[in-house]
Amino acid sequence: MKAEIEFIPQGTVTSPEGFFAGATSAGINKKAKDKLDLGVLFSEAPCVVSAVFTTNRIKAAPVVLSQRRLKQGKARVVVVNSGCANACTGGRGLKDAARMARLTAEGVGLLPEDVLVASTGVIGVPLPMRRISGAMGQIILSRDGGHELARAIMTTDTIAKETAVKVRVGDSEFTIGGIAKGSGMIHPNMATLLCFLTTDAAVEKDFLKKALKQAVDASFNMISIDGDTSPNDMVLFMANGIAGNAPPEAFQKALEQVCIYLAKCIARDGEGARKLIEVTISGAPSLAKARLAARTVVSSSLVKAAVHGADPNWGRIIAAVGRSGVKVVESKIDLNIGDIPVVKAGRPKNFSKRGLIKLLKGKEVSISLSLNLGSGRATAWGCDLSEEYVAINSSYMT
Repeated sequence: MKAEIEFIPQGTVTSPEGFFAGATSAGINKKAKDKLDLGVLFSEAPCVVSAVFTTNRIKAAPVVLSQRRLKQGKARVVVVNSGCANACTGGRGLKDAARMARLTAEGVGLLPEDVLVASTGVIGVPLPMRRISGAMGQIILSRDGGHELARAIMTTDTIAKETAVKVRVGDSEFTIGGIAKGSGMIHPNMATLLCFLTTDAAVEKDFLKKALKQAVDASFNMISIDGDTSPNDMVLFMANGIAGNAPPEAFQKALEQVCIYLAKCIARDGEGARKLIEVTISGAPSLAKARLAARTVVSSSLVKAAVHGADPNWGRIIAAVGRSGVKVVESKIDLNIGDIPVVKAGRPKNFSKRGLIKLLKGKEVSISLSLNLGSGRATAWGCDLSEEYVAINSSYMT
């Protein structure tokens, strides 16, 4: 039976039934939009939970704590702050993360073990626990609070990133919602991004784990802003089961749509970015090889700089694929930029340079390259590299 998947206008992480959220200002993040920098996500029913965490070997205290607690596969609350990563803070960092969880648990009448913790911001700075303790009681949870929470997790982001979809399959109906943050330190295999996903569908722990990994591999692990990764990244998915069982195929498809939407929002909002770059590799020997090639192109500083300047230097794209580690036969490569054929069977086409420059000046630039060596196909997203990126990251703490 065909699934109907519809994006909900103004959808957010609290769009699924039974989820509440709220946020306040604790004075942690001086640059926070609306001054919101401390928030809570809460489910009125117990949840099955799965997560994907940073692959950085340096892991922030909230990541360590949440990983430990997720071994049981259950949680009902997430507390998160922006402005301070609580990373590289030693034993004090772990104690502060545990205290954040304890304060949150007291506020919602649950056990600390029911609370997961996330942080984002400057590395190597202790959490201002006195401010957090004083502000926690100001958080008011509501069904519309997902919008506040989406703003509270922003650091250098310029826009809040949130969405939700309603899924109908026969008599079955469920919702998946999510919020995310990320603008810099973004690279495949997780980056400085946080994502909180919720659903009112009833799913088993093992299925949720598998579904989340597959969705993350097709979305958040296919974006790159600057090639750096952080100690704080996490994608958390909470399922409270209020809406009943969900058909697995429809659930997976809807989840991937939500994750790809949020991933593209992050890529489009890269620090200093003015353009979204979408790179699709087809004809690769396998899906894994297609993903590797697409990630290599979208993360190339030379490609990103060329797109920023609308420079039709297509050789940089070919060179990036050539160094990706994927098998390449030059005489088989086809390359299109937008709807303009640039290379066919390894040979440059007679295209309009002026037309290509005009295309590259657009807000979105699509690059399609076929290796013609197999059936593997994948898409990656990134952004252009601007002078503003350097300005932002040369004065992050000053």
